[in-house]
Amino acid sequence: MGLGFVEYPKHVIARVTMQSNCVRTSLTDLLGLEYPIIQAPMAGVSTPQLAAAVSNAGGLGSVALGALTPEAAARALEDTRALTSGPIAANLFVHEPPRVDAELAKAFLAEIAPKFESLGERVPQSVTEIYRSFNDSDEMLDVLLALRPAAVSLHFGAASKRHTRALKQAGILILATATSVAEALALEQTGADCLVMQNYGAGGHSGAFLGPPDEATKGRAGLQKLIGDTAAVVSVPVVAAGGLMTGMDVADAMSVGAAGAQMGTAFIGCPETRASERYRELLASGTPTRLTSKISGRPARALVNELLLWVEDLAAIAPDYPLCYDAVKQLVAATKRDDFSVMWAGEGASRSRFLPARELMDCLVAELNEVGARQR
Repeated sequence: MGLGFVEYPKHVIARVTMQSNCVRTSLTDLLGLEYPIIQAPMAGVSTPQLAAAVSNAGGLGSVALGALTPEAAARALEDTRALTSGPIAANLFVHEPPRVDAELAKAFLAEIAPKFESLGERVPQSVTEIYRSFNDSDEMLDVLLALRPAAVSLHFGAASKRHTRALKQAGILILATATSVAEALALEQTGADCLVMQNYGAGGHSGAFLGPPDEATKGRAGLQKLIGDTAAVVSVPVVAAGGLMTGMDVADAMSVGAAGAQMGTAFIGCPETRASERYRELLASGTPTRLTSKISGRPARALVNELLLWVEDLAAIAPDYPLCYDAVKQLVAATKRDDFSVMWAGEGASRSRFLPARELMDCLVAELNEVGARQR
């Protein structure tokens, strides 16, 4: 393919250049990628094999570290690095410490107790903060500084000033998730090098931290407006996230100012993930998704399955994240049933393609280049 340009509105951060089948944007320049595609981290589902396959195919593979201990995080990064020499991102949670309300937690545990008892399992007497915020873990910072991934991606807010300074001094780029223009501006102010703009239909946990996710960002039109409005007022690359499943979807987002896309649900069907057979069956069957705070204590979008329907019927107020998640995950572990499990997915789930990650990347790139070729 010869040199050519795809023209986008004047407020776009960088014009897109296609040369030798590569797609160059401010995102690819920033991270040294061939293609402006980021595989979302997806804690609990993604693997080092998935991240490496995406990086080897020219995108940015992400390793989910937020639910891991520093020791396990180091192994995950080392395992990924052993499989690829391409850039990788390490994803971490930066949530505020949960408010410990003993009475609220007691009421929640009392309501879910019958389910434990029906399984012959001991009812938990308390819940704990099963995931530490990156901002509270110098040990996790030490892991990152020692292993130096190309980037650290943050969810639920910004890194502390001290952690940000240490990452930047080590040459590690910072990607941060926002769900509104206000959040994007706040994250840029803290030093984020790239903003992942996530809409209401995104799978898994919403990254919202200045209020609940805004339903106005739902769907293609909502995401396009979010991208356009954000790209017009920030000076760093903007990445689109939420409901994107094809190269055409990526091109749509780029046409209004995105420098690339982050895709999660699109990769769940890949054999490199830990998704169960039942998880894959629900993706393939067109099962709808729903946003709920009852699973983890934070708004998150999942496939409608037995677990989601059950938690939605609970009357008790969910404890703060991740205290609520601790109780639900204990129950999920006790049931040992595929359909009574957490199955995060976005609104594009029904368009899933069940391909090895490398083949999926090839499809995405071919579709993206096809759109570019038509526009030249």
